[in-house]
Amino acid sequence: MSEPIRVTVWGENVHEREEEHVRALYPDGMHAAIASSLTVLLGDRVSVRTATLDEPQHGLTDAVLAQTDVLTWWGHTAHDRVDDGIVDRVHAAVLGGVGLLALHSAHYSKIFQRLLGTSCSLRWRNDGERELVWTVDPAHPIAAGVPHPIVIDAHEMYGEHFDIPAPDELVFVSSFAGGEVFRGGCCFRRGAGRIFYFSPGDQDYPIYHQPDVQRVIANAVEWAAPGPEVPRAVPDSPMAPRDWFA
Repeated sequence: MSEPIRVTVWGENVHEREEEHVRALYPDGMHAAIASSLTVLLGDRVSVRTATLDEPQHGLTDAVLAQTDVLTWWGHTAHDRVDDGIVDRVHAAVLGGVGLLALHSAHYSKIFQRLLGTSCSLRWRNDGERELVWTVDPAHPIAAGVPHPIVIDAHEMYGEHFDIPAPDELVFVSSFAGGEVFRGGCCFRRGAGRIFYFSPGDQDYPIYHQPDVQRVIANAVEWAAPGPEVPRAVPDSPMAPRDWFA
């Protein structure tokens, strides 16, 4: 049996501590919800730890990163509080082969901007609209077993233009009730590291409790881990009922 993928789930953990409605959705923090779902879905194929902003060195010491194959990153309100020296450390780790999953508002994180080299700005509106996450590359391993589309009943709108380099692979595109579209599932490679950006996951909504979203993140962990490429597969994504435009 191969060694488990060592995953570090990093969370800002600010909204959960300071805002009651977010704490009600994620009493142990979004990072804990993500970590728990990975353990349930991937079992002994992963070894999962968590780290948060307020820990010494944000929980991302040299020793922790040396024992990390994939790092997931969620941040929003405290991007500026992430120490530049830690960003340097994570940047070097990704170039050296550590996979990075940047989730939702991590598009504005220092590490994501550093790796992509652009502002990563976008349009947004938080009116609790329905989001449909469409698979545009059904053979991609991150899309395995994911319905087409993923239906998110209420979420923050992220829309184009998204100021990123052209993705190496585009897996998902979202559409919203207001008519906007967004490249919300993008793959990049920097150095030896694989990077996946996935937009669903605003703190005001129970997105990380949704099984389809959990499946995408679990698939992305396996794709981003160092080693041979996860093979592409015959598409098997089930179609949702055709009431998407109702």
